Amino acid sequence: MEKEILEHGLNFNRRRFLSRLSLGLGSAALGSLLVPDLFRGSGADEEGFTPSIPHFAPKAKRVIYLFQNGAPSQQELFDYKPRLRELMGQEIPPSVRGAQRLTGMTANQKEFPLVGSFVDFKQYGQSRAWVSDLLPYTAKIVDDLCIVKSMYTEAINHDPALTFLQTGSQQGNRPSMGSWLSYGLGNENKNLPNFTVLLSRGIGNGQGVYSKLWSNGFLDSIHQGVQFSKGEDPVLYLRDPEGMNRQERRAMLDNLAQLNDLSYQEFGDPEITAKVKQYEMAYRMQTAVPDVMDLSKESDDIIKLYGPDCLVPGTFAANCLLARKLSENGVRFVQLYHQGWDQHGNLPFEIAKQAKDVDQASAALVTDLKQRGLLDETLVIWGGEFGRTSYTQGKLTKDNYGRDHHPRCFTIWMAGGGIKPGMVYGETDEMGYNIATNPVHVHDFQATVLHQLGLNHEKLIFKHMGRRYRLTDVSGKVINDIIA
Repeated sequence: MEKEILEHGLNFNRRRFLSRLSLGLGSAALGSLLVPDLFRGSGADEEGFTPSIPHFAPKAKRVIYLFQNGAPSQQELFDYKPRLRELMGQEIPPSVRGAQRLTGMTANQKEFPLVGSFVDFKQYGQSRAWVSDLLPYTAKIVDDLCIVKSMYTEAINHDPALTFLQTGSQQGNRPSMGSWLSYGLGNENKNLPNFTVLLSRGIGNGQGVYSKLWSNGFLDSIHQGVQFSKGEDPVLYLRDPEGMNRQERRAMLDNLAQLNDLSYQEFGDPEITAKVKQYEMAYRMQTAVPDVMDLSKESDDIIKLYGPDCLVPGTFAANCLLARKLSENGVRFVQLYHQGWDQHGNLPFEIAKQAKDVDQASAALVTDLKQRGLLDETLVIWGGEFGRTSYTQGKLTKDNYGRDHHPRCFTIWMAGGGIKPGMVYGETDEMGYNIATNPVHVHDFQATVLHQLGLNHEKLIFKHMGRRYRLTDVSGKVINDIIA
């Protein structure tokens, strides 16, 4: 063997061979750190996932998520607890409260008196679901809804809880749910983004929202959510600058694409091609977006269905109508954020106004989709980031009280998209403080949403910096009981 090596000019002994091998491995490791996707194949990965191809036949094509930012109080809306009225003013039993940690707002309270809802409830529909008098329009569509009363989360403050629901992580810097769906399913309409974001505000300042909630994280930037605004330019910087026409814009983009292609050949950075895709998308959106934003073709019946606020840009009602139009035109994930649900005090007055803001338009969206034959293929979700305590925050009076954050249980509803209609899933205890049956963790909820769109949450994976990431992190199970 030694003679063969010498004859071929490969004067290696074992020591030199191992020395060179270690240098090669070190270079490979350094390369993987500098360019995370250096050794990643262009097709399906080792888990068998190929972007834009669902794992199995989907029950839904699109999602409209009506996020109630600030955490609505379930006790005043969906989780009817007459026992709380009977126990009004009494201290919550230690056996019920347990070791639940407190926020900074109530940590110094010496007493935690229970408080029942100021508003009455009634049963509606064939499902006989309890709905608050604050939601008369929602009550009319209750047989189209699956009301989940047993949601729970891990975070006790708004920022981490909101980020956890949207990205699967409390820390942020991860792709949001809409970005994961864009990555997993690809475009349905090449002229509109896969993922759009609409913002509205209720009374007061409430809790803010921030762009990390619709971030693409470590996915290509083409999967980032596109925010639509209420101004003359619904998407900022979309118009051509003065003095430039469509032909000149087209020529500029063609030349820019050639320059970017040269850069890509030299550096191999996938973000270069992602930017080219974004430029092309913006060019196509210049004609598609004005058409979608035009409400002049909507009938009087539709305007009446959503209410007069739907003609006021930036309101929740206007955004619900716009969400239907975007979804109808093939946008995969439409995310609405309605701010103002953070009622630590003055709850009876504030929640009544918040509920009035969203009730008619939320019900109208479900009704509108249903009468157009789109509800079966569109999953509509309504809910906040956590729940509210059964005890009062601050002073309790006959007519006024507040409620603090409560991660142990909260209520959401889902409609369409292959979810069982006319169903109430999960229950809380008689004081509405702990889950009694069928708990649903945030990762379970996320796994179920992905499942309805034909994606296995354990296989929707992206490898980044040596780790495999997914929306549901390392947990989550599909809630099959609520799937039609």
